[in-house]
Amino acid sequence: MSAPLFLLRSDNVAARRIGDELMIMFARDSSLFSLNETAALLWDAADGRTPLAEIVARELCPRYDVDPATALRDATELAHGLAERGILQVGERPFADGGDAA
Repeated sequence: MSAPLFLLRSDNVAARRIGDELMIMFARDSSLFSLNETAALLWDAADGRTPLAEIVARELCPRYDVDPATALRDATELAHGLAERGILQVGERPFADGGDAA
């Protein structure tokens, strides 16, 4: 079993909901990203303290007809993609209040 992952919203982005989508603007270069419903669920739940597996079990599995292992694998890939773009931070330990991994 792999180490748990924790997600934290980046503090250098602005977010606004437009319909079912979540628009994210990266402050550094004004890049604009549109998050679909699944990515928006991860964004909303990314408190830095809740393990991704718990987010998947609580938020994704009840909404979609997908088994937990597949949902966790897909959510992990999505979270890493969002982290590469600076939208989320991903760590193997809970994040402290300042945003650094504890």
